[in-house]
Parts: sequence; C-alpha cells; structure tokens
Amino acid sequence: MSTDRLAGETPPGQEAAPGTAEAQTPDDATAPEGAAAPGDDAMVNEGAEAEAPGVGAETPASGAEAETPGSGAEAGAPAAGAESGASDSGSESRAAADGSEAEIPAPGADTDAPLTGSEAGAPAAGSESDATARGAEPEAPAAGAEGTAPAAGGEVKASAPGAPKESPASGAAKATADALAAAVRAVESGERSAASFFNDAPRPAKPAAPAAQPAKAAPQGGPAGPAPEVARQRTAQETGGPARPGVPDGGATAPAAAPPATGPAAAPRPAVPAAPGVEGVRQVLAAGGAPETLAEQAAEVLGERAAEALREDPWLLLGVPGVRPEQADGFARALLGAACGPGDERRAQALVGWLLEQAALAGHSALEAAALRAALAQRAVPDPDDALQSAIADGAVLVFQEAIEEPGRARPATGDDEEEEQPVRILLGLDRFAMAEESVADGLARLLNTFEAAAEPAQDTASAEAGDDTTAEAEQPVAGDGTAADESAAAAAPGTDAPTDDAPAPRPVRPSAAAWEAAAAAAPSPSAAELIRAAAHSGLVAHTGAEAARAEPAALIAAARSLGLRAFGATHTENGRRRLAAHLTECAPDTAATGSADPATAAVTVSGLLSGREGPGRDADGALALDLLVVLDAPQLDLETAALLVESLTDGTRLVLSGDPGVLWSAGPGRLFADLLAARFCPQVASRTPDFGPIGELVSGIGIGELSQVEAPGKEVVIVPVRDAGEAVHRTVQLVADSVPRALGVPADHTQVITVGHGGAAGTRALNAALKERLNPGPGRFGGFDPGDRVAYAPAPGRTVPGTVTGADAAGLHLDCEGSAVVVPREQVGAGAVRHSWALTAHQAAGTRWPAAVVVLPGDAVGGLTRAWVYTAFSRGERHLSVVQGADQALARAVAEVPVKERTTRLRSLLQQSVQSAEEPSAAG
Repeated sequence: MSTDRLAGETPPGQEAAPGTAEAQTPDDATAPEGAAAPGDDAMVNEGAEAEAPGVGAETPASGAEAETPGSGAEAGAPAAGAESGASDSGSESRAAADGSEAEIPAPGADTDAPLTGSEAGAPAAGSESDATARGAEPEAPAAGAEGTAPAAGGEVKASAPGAPKESPASGAAKATADALAAAVRAVESGERSAASFFNDAPRPAKPAAPAAQPAKAAPQGGPAGPAPEVARQRTAQETGGPARPGVPDGGATAPAAAPPATGPAAAPRPAVPAAPGVEGVRQVLAAGGAPETLAEQAAEVLGERAAEALREDPWLLLGVPGVRPEQADGFARALLGAACGPGDERRAQALVGWLLEQAALAGHSALEAAALRAALAQRAVPDPDDALQSAIADGAVLVFQEAIEEPGRARPATGDDEEEEQPVRILLGLDRFAMAEESVADGLARLLNTFEAAAEPAQDTASAEAGDDTTAEAEQPVAGDGTAADESAAAAAPGTDAPTDDAPAPRPVRPSAAAWEAAAAAAPSPSAAELIRAAAHSGLVAHTGAEAARAEPAALIAAARSLGLRAFGATHTENGRRRLAAHLTECAPDTAATGSADPATAAVTVSGLLSGREGPGRDADGALALDLLVVLDAPQLDLETAALLVESLTDGTRLVLSGDPGVLWSAGPGRLFADLLAARFCPQVASRTPDFGPIGELVSGIGIGELSQVEAPGKEVVIVPVRDAGEAVHRTVQLVADSVPRALGVPADHTQVITVGHGGAAGTRALNAALKERLNPGPGRFGGFDPGDRVAYAPAPGRTVPGTVTGADAAGLHLDCEGSAVVVPREQVGAGAVRHSWALTAHQAAGTRWPAAVVVLPGDAVGGLTRAWVYTAFSRGERHLSVVQGADQALARAVAEVPVKERTTRLRSLLQQSVQSAEEPSAAG
C-alpha cells in the first residue's frame, strides 16, 4: 500500500480546487459529528447507520434523511406562535429510496417537551431535520423459538350496547395498563412465564373514534407484500403460539380523545366542510399551518377521506414520508388548540407506528418492547405502557415472543412436564414486515420440503424395467437455451407461440444423479463442483464467497442448462448482471460454433425477473417458469423483495442464495442472508477461491478484522492522508479528474467516489458539487441538473440505477441508464429520486464495481464506520483503490472492533422453529 502521490498530483496548497471548505454552500457546511445540535446539518452516516429507538448508541443518521419534502417551502407545521421548519428542496426526502437509511430516534435523542403551553421545535428551513443520537449499542440477544401472540388476553371484546363508554383516564383503564406493564417487565426479567403474559384478562374495548384510520400505503415501487395465501392471520396451531388479536369492527380505529387539558380552553375553530380530494387536504394543511405541498402525498397515504381523517386525527400526518413528530405536534396544536396535549391517545398511537416505520428504515423488522417503551417516554408520552397496549389491542402492531438462547444451556427435552421456563423477549412489529418475514420462512421451508432428489438408476428397478424414463429425459437432446429440445416450446419466453391445447403437457426434466455427478466432475474448480453436488441434492443451498467466487454459481448455471434445466442467475444490479454474463460466456465459450443460444441470456436482475422484463417469464399459474434460480448478491435482498421472489417459485424449484457475507446488508428491513446462515437451515457451501491482487489481499484481511499494509507495486492501493474535510474534497477532485487518469489510464467517468453519508463537509452533496464544477460545470437548469451530469436514479427503495442526464422537458428528466432511455417525472425529481452520483454511499455502491474507486473517510464520519462498511467500500474497485484517509486510527478500530450495526429481526428464529417442528415428528416416530 502506497502513500506516494500519483503522477501529476500537486499539494493542496498549490491549487485552489472547487468544493473546498471555502467554496461550500451554507447547507453543505456541517459541524463535526458529536458537535451537531438540532437544526445543524450533521454528518449523516450511511449504511444501516440509523438505529431503532433504544437499540443503539452510535446513531449516525443515514444518507436518506427523514425530512419533510416541499419544493423549497417550509415543511413544518407551526402552531400559533410556533414555528417548525423543513428541509429545502435539495434535501433528501425519500427514506431509504437510494439505498441508504433514515434516522431512528433513540432514547436520549430529541426529547419532545410537553405540547400544552409549549412549542414543538423543528429544524430551521434548509437544515437537516435529524440529529445524531449518542449512546452505547447493546448486543442483540440470540434468537430462539417464537410464536405469534395477542395483546393481553387475545380477543378484544366490544362493549355491550348502551354501556357507558370508558374514558382513557378512568381508574379501570389505568389499572389494566399498570397490570400489562408489570406483566411485560416480569416476562422480560424471567420472573413470570411467557404464557401467563398472553393469558391475562382482555383489555376492555375503547370507544370507537369518529373515523376509521386509513391504512398506510406500501413503499413506492416496492412489492405489495406476500401473496394472499400467506398474508392471512396465523392461528395458534400454525404458529405455535396464541392467535393474533382481533381487530374491532370497522378496522383499526383512531384512539379515543385525550383527557381534558388543564387551564382555559381555546375557542374551537369553526367547522369548515372539507373540499373533496387533494383540494380538501390542502385546506386542512393550510388551516394547521403545514405546507400545502404535502397535500398530494397525504392524499396518497391516507386515501380518499384524507381531509376528514386529518381533521379528526391531525397526527395522521406522521404517515406522510418526511414528517417528524414535532411538526405533526405543531399541526395538531394549530387545529385542536388547547384540547391536544402530549398524552393524547391519538398522538401516542401515531408515534408507535412512526417509530416502527423509522426502525424499518434502519433495517429492523421488529423492536423489543422495552426499546419502544423508552422511545415513547423520550417523546413525552406520559404512559408508554398504555400506548403500547392500545396499539396492540387496535391491531396497529403485532406482538411476538422470542426465546433467548443462553450459551452453554442445554435445550429442554420435548414433552418434559417439568420443563424449565426459557427466558423470552417481547417483540413488536408492523403487520407487513411480520407477514413478509413469515412468508420468506414458509417459502424456504416449502422449497426444501417439496424437493425431489435425483435417484440412482440402480436403486430404481421400476424405472429400469420401464426403460428408465428419468435417465432418458436427462439424455435427450438439449436446446441452446438450456431446455430439452422437445420441450423448448413449452419453456419459451413470453411472446413466443405457446403449445396448443391438444399437445400433451411437457414433463419436467429430471437429470439423474449420475448426470449431476458428471457435471460436477467437469466443473472448473473444486468449490464449483461442491456447489453443483449440493444443488443436485437439495432444493435450497446457501453459497458464500467473494468476487472471484462468482464464477462458481456461473458454473452451476451452465451445468444445469447443459442437463436440460431452465436455469437462471439473478443479480442486484445491471453491473452485476453483466459480470455474471461474462462468467457464463467463459463457461460455454463454444456456443457460437455450435449454434446454441447465448449463455449470457441466463443472467438477469432481480427486479427485471420479478417484473417480467427479463428471464423466462411466468407460467399459467403465475410462477416463474424455471427449474433452478441462483440469486447472487443475496445480502442485498430485503424482506419484501425476498418474500415476493420466494412466493414466485413453484414447488420443487431449486434455489441457491449466493453472496459475500462480509458486505453491508440490504437497504430495506431484514438481514435475510445472515439469518439463513446463522440458522443453519439448509446446506452451505463456502468457496475456497480467494480474491487475488493487492486489493483482494487487503479486503480479505478486513473481512477477518485485520487492516494491514499490502504491497502494491503497480499503485493498485494508494493512501492519501488529509487533515480536514476541505482538504479531503480537494484531494478527491484531484484524484478523479487528474491523477488516476494520468497515472493509470482510467477515465474520470470510470472512477467512483464512495463516502460515508450524504451530509457533512465531505459527504456526497459536497463532493458531487465540487466534482460537477470540475467535470461538467453548468447552471443546473433542469432541477439542478445539466445534460452530461452523472446521476443515480432510485426507482424504488433500496435500488440505485446509474445514469447520465440527456435532457428535460414537460414530461420530466431524461436519463440514459446503461443504454436504456428513462424519463423521471418532475415530482420524483423534486422528491429526491435523482441525485448526482460522482460520489455515492457504500449502500448505493453495493452490488456494483468500477475500474477505480476513491473512498473518502473524513474525520467527522468515524461514527458511521463498521467493518462491513469498510469491506464494502474498499472492494468496489477492480484495478485501483485510493483511500482519502482523514479518520486516523478510527479506521483500524472500526475494522477490528465494530463488525456490523446489528438489526432486530425474527427470520432466524422462524427458520429454527421450522427445523424443530420438522424434527419433532421424526423423533416421536
């Protein structure tokens, strides 16, 4: 590793480079982390950096800050005399839309003051509306078996007709809340059994609110959720635990009115009938002092009756992306006057949902009850236990129990009457993430259980007497696309002629065990042979390895297609698809001579496969028409995408999940690949193929927690020390525009800059502004963009598509995304779906590699560094890596001591529970 300057590089003092501290715009200048106050544009650290309430300590906010969108307008919701601002139009407003994550408030973060008689503060306009929470991140307990359970008592019973309505402040409700709080604490401490908590007396139903609370919309561009057959409520027999609590008639209703506030009551506002549609929402927002630019988003989230719903429950505004609690408090105070307060039950219910949504942006699929309770207390909710009980009883959140595995403790024997009670933790989560997690677990178990392994011909006498149909099928001629020649029409891609109704249904191709063994013997490496054998005998296989190991899944796909199977490989990005296609071409170099189909057609992207733009299409039942699917970049699969993918595979399909366990997890909630490996749910194949060269050696050491110097005679790795963020920006521009092209011949448009977050003096915004000024200067006449600008487009949360601006018109911004013309509507451009991409975060860069990478580590970003972040960023360069090093010893400490920012998920315990359930009948037999 070299600290020498590259050829032509000049010291920073001899050249005034754009983008230095002196050249930054006011919103780019940011105080170092730890010195940021609310309202400052604190350095936003990316990559699962945002932490759930009470879960962690270092809570660097993510790259996608939770800001209130609005085209330069104030996004706050001030009450009379209270002011609450919002971010400017250039700020990020899409939570996790570009692969980074939004901040989750943690205990000790912003504590809201009581609203009655006080003002809810909000960040000033043009500043980031998040702050970095501080503290220590505890270790997540190991997952165990779990079951779905209702809120205290199971069903919620409705009050008898004519019975007096119970006030939230009544003594009975208070006593019930206290009992629930005591029960939760007793279960968490191990003093009581888990079953006793779920068998307590039911909480009396609350009086119905004037209007039903509309359901929140799914994230834009994301999957709608699990298939209907898995999106049902689980019964006690299915989940191994009590049934989910019922929902009162009319769906999830808004909580009852808050207790009367003390002091003189404000004069009620005159009732103004709301206009229909978006116009009515604008009127309500204007009456509450909120920006009218939120009207369309509010109408989309809250539905047709959005205006009425907001009047009756102003805190529903929290469901609009980017709105923060203090802004919703100001909006509610302006509409309700002194009648609202911090103890309003509607406020508490909205905060519960908002905190869980923010936790999902940080990667958590659920939160511990204690963490959620602490976060509510920090936001001035006077009775967090009652708030949680109300949310559970109304069906707004689901409650689960998860066994805590203690090291060295033997698992109790099944059927032991005097079985010792195992400690559990109580988890709370949103329905859609709970259903997605259960759908993934059920789907993976289905693929394992419905798989039929190839039988040896010698053991199948019936087949031998009948001519051994299985072997015959495996030996029949193979078409160029990997299907049997007489069945290629049945597996044709969409748009080709389908078989006639009179034609017999094609039988699935089932290669014999001998055919699989022959394919494994011909594999290019021992690891590839091991993977082929594992796929031959299991419907689900996990494969781990770094960049060089991607040749092994390619060898499996090529072998399966040569056996007549419809095999495909899916990657996270288009760049990954091209790299897989190159490996597939190497595995079958003689296709042109033989006239076979191009093997590169077997490489697709996950998004293209699910949408039908790429791959084999779907069969008559709606399942993907394939026999084997290899998903590369598996760590980048979020829960909802994984659920949709697994549900699209028919019974008996082989699924191989392949990826590098050292890289960052998905931008969305969950850690599917890590949970699958930890649960040991299926056969695992670890590649023994190392990454060669100085960069491969450096990254391999980082993967085991060691940051060591490597020999780089060809300047493959260069360290550039800097003193401050201004110098870091200057040296970065110099490397990209001059030094790397001159010394290595890599042009600027093939070099990628990677930094920790979007904000700060050396974040992506500051670096992109400086790089644009040097590489493609212009006035930014198309919403801040000019033709030739290098951009990243986020069509859906967690997906980043690189592109170049080609123009703009009334339809929107025109992009060339790797050869495909894309038009991004003006509304999406204004909402932050497009940003400059000379500099990206590590989460945005995951799944893609460039000839050269420049990793910027400013001193104010050390809180966002983890081993996984460093591993991901440093492995993005194929030929060259420059490290602009301003983090000093914090880099080595992060690699050695901070493996990853933990996430709270349920998938591991769900998979383990599935294994235990399968083992119990066999043990009994």
